[in-house]
Amino acid sequence: MNVLHRPSAAGLPVDAATLAEARAFNRKLAYAPRFRLTNDFVLRLGQGLLRLSQIGADRKLARRRLAVRETEAVADGLRVPVRILRPPATPRAVVLDVHGGGWVIGNARMDDDRNAALALECQALVVSVDYRLATDAAMRDIMDDCLAAARWTLDGGLEEGGDLPVFLVGESAGGHLAAATLLRLKAWPALFARVKGAVLFYGVYDLAGTPSVRAAGPETLLLDGPGMVPDMAHLTRDVDDAGRRAPPLSPLYGDLAGMPPALMFGGELDPLRDDTREMAARWAEAAEVEMHLLPEAPHGFIQFPTRMAQLALARARQWICERIDGRTG
Repeated sequence: MNVLHRPSAAGLPVDAATLAEARAFNRKLAYAPRFRLTNDFVLRLGQGLLRLSQIGADRKLARRRLAVRETEAVADGLRVPVRILRPPATPRAVVLDVHGGGWVIGNARMDDDRNAALALECQALVVSVDYRLATDAAMRDIMDDCLAAARWTLDGGLEEGGDLPVFLVGESAGGHLAAATLLRLKAWPALFARVKGAVLFYGVYDLAGTPSVRAAGPETLLLDGPGMVPDMAHLTRDVDDAGRRAPPLSPLYGDLAGMPPALMFGGELDPLRDDTREMAARWAEAAEVEMHLLPEAPHGFIQFPTRMAQLALARARQWICERIDGRTG
């Protein structure tokens, strides 16, 4: 088995200018409020502002020659909204995107820029899942939405792409949901076999908290370090820590045998860095893994206007293209 486990940023050209830019951005980020999962009013307000900021999103994609279709993925009685971006050329792959937002904010449109680049550069049909949020649904309902969307995508739900390779992409909470979905897809071997890779950005893989999460202090950027364990407990308040660590709720402890190749990114300043390190180490026992733990990178860094973000996103697109083209060892 060809296993590649990179425990550092080796392979990405993180030069002095990139690091200096990241440090300068982090100094500004330090003044921003920290994100909490339990302030329902603020979360609903943020969701409303997000939707306002997305007015005209379809027109922006049309200018890039991308067709947009919104429909519902249907499986086991669930009807899950999905947003599909189609490239101008004949698709060569399918990407199933699971957005981030701490399970409490976000929607399928929020990844339009990243998904547009994937669609164009990788010539991929991109399906983004508009799963229910934890402000109105239980964690297991959210996980069911993602599984239903994946089964629909893999089992002929798309008008085209029935025989194309499929890749799962997830960021933060979306990384958790993508990994949990893969574990559950193993119950449908023929569908699971169609998944040729996973790209996971700083996912949450232990809902009881890895050591770096439990040690997170108030200086943590973007996330409220001391509030992370209580927040995850609040979102999974129907179980204790043992239940939170049971897979697929915590994918880190699942049976990873047979998993597809994976590309994982974490940040050295992210309290979730142990989630990525530990998941990469476990995944590498079963399949090829490329892992980058990027210096000066906080949680959410691919959303920021920095060279670091562009390096990671460019490598993700390149990695998928390599597998579409069969250019891997």
